[in-house]
Amino acid sequence: MKDVVVAIPTYNEKDNITPIVMRTLAADPGMNILIVDDNSPDGTGRIADALAAENDRVHVLHRKGKEGLGPAYRAAIQWARDNDFAYFAQMDADGSHHPEALPALYAANQAGADLAIGSRWMAGGDTENWPFYRRWLSRGASIYASVLLRAKIKDITAGFRIYRLASLANWDLDSITSAGYCYQIEMSWRSRLSGFTITEVPIVFTERTEGVSKMTGNIIGEALVQVFRWGIQTRTGRLPFVVEKIR
Repeated sequence: MKDVVVAIPTYNEKDNITPIVMRTLAADPGMNILIVDDNSPDGTGRIADALAAENDRVHVLHRKGKEGLGPAYRAAIQWARDNDFAYFAQMDADGSHHPEALPALYAANQAGADLAIGSRWMAGGDTENWPFYRRWLSRGASIYASVLLRAKIKDITAGFRIYRLASLANWDLDSITSAGYCYQIEMSWRSRLSGFTITEVPIVFTERTEGVSKMTGNIIGEALVQVFRWGIQTRTGRLPFVVEKIR
């Protein structure tokens, strides 16, 4: 997996960043890691720099401040483009995504997927240590978004995924507007409209044990409103961006 870079956005993840980087490095001997830190006040960025100094497979992208998940990933995709990687993986820093599953996602890319998604809501997928209401909220959001956007993706909100970067080559990253977790839905929707081959791979998602979740009411509200708007645009054909069909 030497042609893969795994982007890990961080904001106040000092207790989690070292363990997740070590696990990711161990998951494959060739994979690279890009830590994207939004100027964490708890010193996560300094820990990331120390990890990069110790291993040439670890890289750090420092950003000026907390702008959200979407801008962090857009910056990371551009970095991956500039550094000639073929595949762009993304995962959370808190251990909820198991880096040991990255090879299975990559295998789906190698089998032809432009986008391989680690899915909680398909046969073989599951969650650990989540209360009922979190499962209900997450699964309900996936159904809501997938139906409105006609995306036919079981876990459209999933954040554990790998893109074939050649498939994103003609995308204008600045036209991707989502800031929060709605970014995952927007990218999935655009991928479906662009004709991507999308493969879902079952994974187990584990609730974080350290640090604080970044999910807020504003993030949930953004997703509800945006998805409804995008659903109307999907049905009327009045899309706010140019669809670049890849096949």
